[in-house]
Amino acid sequence: MFDLETITLLLLVISLIAACGFEFVNGFHDTANAVATVIYTHSLKPWVAVVWSGFCNFLGVFAGGIGVAMSIVNLLPVELLVNQDVYQSMAMIMALLISAIFWNLGTWYLGLPASSTHTLVGSILGVGIAYSLLPDVEHEVVNWQKASEMGLSLLISPAIGFSLTIFLMFMMKRLVKNPKLYKEPHKNHKPPTWIRSMLILTCTGVSFSHGSNDGQKGVGLVMLILIGIVPTYFALDQSKRVADLHRPLNRIELMVSHINPEELSLKDRKKLQQTKDELLETKLILKSNSNTIPKEKKYIVRKNILLIQSHVKLITSQPLVSISKSEIKQLKDECKNLRQHTDYAPFWVLLMISISLGLGTMIGWKRIVKTVGEKIGKTHMTYAQGTCAEFTAASTIGMSTFLGLPVSTTHVLSSGIAGSMVASRGLGNLQGNTVRNILMAWVLTLPVVMTLSGTLFLIFRSIF
Repeated sequence: MFDLETITLLLLVISLIAACGFEFVNGFHDTANAVATVIYTHSLKPWVAVVWSGFCNFLGVFAGGIGVAMSIVNLLPVELLVNQDVYQSMAMIMALLISAIFWNLGTWYLGLPASSTHTLVGSILGVGIAYSLLPDVEHEVVNWQKASEMGLSLLISPAIGFSLTIFLMFMMKRLVKNPKLYKEPHKNHKPPTWIRSMLILTCTGVSFSHGSNDGQKGVGLVMLILIGIVPTYFALDQSKRVADLHRPLNRIELMVSHINPEELSLKDRKKLQQTKDELLETKLILKSNSNTIPKEKKYIVRKNILLIQSHVKLITSQPLVSISKSEIKQLKDECKNLRQHTDYAPFWVLLMISISLGLGTMIGWKRIVKTVGEKIGKTHMTYAQGTCAEFTAASTIGMSTFLGLPVSTTHVLSSGIAGSMVASRGLGNLQGNTVRNILMAWVLTLPVVMTLSGTLFLIFRSIF
């Protein structure tokens, strides 16, 4: 397999199993977001709904690309990602995996639709902040720009789910006058064919978009494990041609050479010189290895590519740098071309995560389905409410995946159902205790998981 010490290989296997476990738990934790509406409107039998949802989740992982996965990976700072201390990487991985699984299982047991996304992000942030407490760590320990982008996405998406569902309910009442759509479904009667089709279609959309977004978080987690423990094997995408690196490196080197160091602060001058050194080192490696890069050199090339992009971004953001907007755009484009060799996921990783998520979707769904279907509103979910909430969730999550931003399926769908209840009979139609418990879970997720993962990281680091 890999040329690793026995203990390292064992920890790698355990980490991969734990990552699959996280995605499995994510599956049955979030299944209610897709199937609650079709079950409570009697559009599909429960076992049909969860099997179909699991299959759509499976397919969604392959269709989602890797934008969200790389957002998860890049949440940590470049300096920590390129740290070649395998044992420190293992401490980081085990800490965030245990924390994420523990919180997901705990909230599932209590029947609370908490966010797996918040859980994973909080685990990674906790490790990054704990890393800053170590002696001799001077660089930024968390990619706060990426964290703020994700935080904004996670904050706005529930508001969109709530408000858009209210709007859709308002429009539906104006345009569709069938009174059956706004009453409690009868247990012995199936919904009208067209509305049943809409409910099944939106259930399919939420399941598919959940796989494309949440599945990619599992992919990002596995790539963190592989890059952290076996970087020489997974540092670069082996399906890419080595020759494709020459052009972007040459063009970046040419544009960087035009930057006047005198326009930069002392700190940024060092960054500029480091960029030139990284470009030179990478080009020398490629010159002596024109067809393939030796595995012991792949890690160096990966490290340099990440640092080149990071440094170029910092330098070109300085207001006094005399470089045109078109040159900045060219630099960004060439850096993206370089990152195609580092931002990837092997097919077997996608397959492993999709199977874990799909199987998890078919198990353990009842607890949260009951909360979503019965305990958010005081009245039974109607056909109109289920359709509007699911349509909002599917479209919001799908757009977020397209933009490469992770969102919480749980937050969007729960907010959508709450919005549908408010649209029907006002705020008084919400069950206060359930809403408070869900909000409490949402509020506590980040601080609890960050504290837990950070503490575990420091403990595991001292052990390893």
